[in-house]
Amino acid sequence: MDENVDEILVGTRSGKLSGRSERGAIVFRGIPYAASTAGANRFRPPQPVQPWADTRDASRFGPVAPQRPSALETLIGQSEIDSSEDCLSLNVWTPATDDSRRPVMVWIHGGAFIFGAGSTPWYDGTRFALAGDAVVVTINYRLGALGFSYLDKIGGEQLAGSGNVGILDQVAALEWVRDNIEVFGGNPDDVTIFGESAGAMSVGTLLGVPRADGLFHRAILQSGAASFAAKPSDATAVAERLMETAGVTTVDELVALPVDAVLAAQDQLLAGEGSLELPFRPVIDGGVLPALPIDTIASGATGNVPILVGTNLDETTLFLVLDPTIGDLDEAGLITRAAAMFGDDAAAVVEHYRRNRPDASIRDVLVAITTDSVFRIPSIRLAEAQAAQGRPVFSYLFTWATPAFGGALRSSHALEIPFVFDNLDQPGAGILTGNGEERAGLATVMHQAWIRFARTGSADWPAYELVERATKIFDGVDHPVVEDPAGDERAIWEGINRLH
Repeated sequence: MDENVDEILVGTRSGKLSGRSERGAIVFRGIPYAASTAGANRFRPPQPVQPWADTRDASRFGPVAPQRPSALETLIGQSEIDSSEDCLSLNVWTPATDDSRRPVMVWIHGGAFIFGAGSTPWYDGTRFALAGDAVVVTINYRLGALGFSYLDKIGGEQLAGSGNVGILDQVAALEWVRDNIEVFGGNPDDVTIFGESAGAMSVGTLLGVPRADGLFHRAILQSGAASFAAKPSDATAVAERLMETAGVTTVDELVALPVDAVLAAQDQLLAGEGSLELPFRPVIDGGVLPALPIDTIASGATGNVPILVGTNLDETTLFLVLDPTIGDLDEAGLITRAAAMFGDDAAAVVEHYRRNRPDASIRDVLVAITTDSVFRIPSIRLAEAQAAQGRPVFSYLFTWATPAFGGALRSSHALEIPFVFDNLDQPGAGILTGNGEERAGLATVMHQAWIRFARTGSADWPAYELVERATKIFDGVDHPVVEDPAGDERAIWEGINRLH
């Protein structure tokens, strides 16, 4: 053992764990919160983990959920790690394993519901633990076809909930927090869930999952909202295409396939989808998820959970840079893409966005419209639904533009993550953010804002209301509060409901 690393022991309900003291915090990695999902457990809700008799070494991260290598995960510092269907583990950072009952922050990673892991270096919880005197938890959950294949209509009652087992994994992790976090110095009655992209969509989904009620007390959604769930008919069609691609005719055959064969079929299915589509995502199944989460929130049926929600100014630059068709896109092609959202009004909408950006290229206008469609407007809809119920909600907009890649990404998707965690020194951060000294001040401001919300359920700017629409701008300079930013473009989307 490194002479600078001390062994720390705790006892959970499943058995004893041996963690490590590192950089001033205590870290426990690879803690199983549910059983392996292999074999008969594939496509089924998470099962209880079997207790262990000896002290379990918790110094290493557990296997990640089965997935293909991702360029984005590599960019944000994730090295190659073993994957396995025995992937339901979590990681804990804490200042001390005492009885202080600190606030708990549970991070749900993003990755389009097909890649990602709680072990990614950007998600290291050390600084939240120390600066916020909080206990931080990051989790793995099932992804892609193994986590979100809706087989209820195909396999019958024995596969009820199959389209949402990835979400049920998250619920099981929160139940583990409720039952065990106190021995890590945390307060199970003071839990904030937060996530980015598909992780934020997961947070939005959990707001509408009855089984998750009471397991968390505040919610932060970064570049994701509560409108991203599939209709049963659409989800069944995806599952049928998966089975056809995999060359199987029964669910039993699908369960028996090697993991690589399932991922190969998933790859083929994804190849036919657009870069911003999510064929594998939560499903409105009437059981785990009774309705579209935004509708549940708007009805007032969810608990009184304060929400912090926001997006980045130029989310889709990160996706469109990988789109080979963008270079050939002309005005007619731009209007054709906009017509999928606005129908006969597409040309007028494109012109409105262009008037606000007189020097913008066709690509720039497309970025603005798609960022609003997929990210900003759904987040605003969530803030509106929360505010209409008289419940606390705080809005932000991240506008700091990275100089990396010649400035092409601007305020792209995922750019805010190392600032939120104050992890600018982690592997990959400089590649996406550059190495300018001005980054440190922005990281401090955002990191402290997230800590404040996790500790109090409030922010240091006014709550979002349906008239003023106060929004904090994280611009790297003076961070103003603006009322209804780009309100004229927000208004264009009134009456347009897109079931993501």
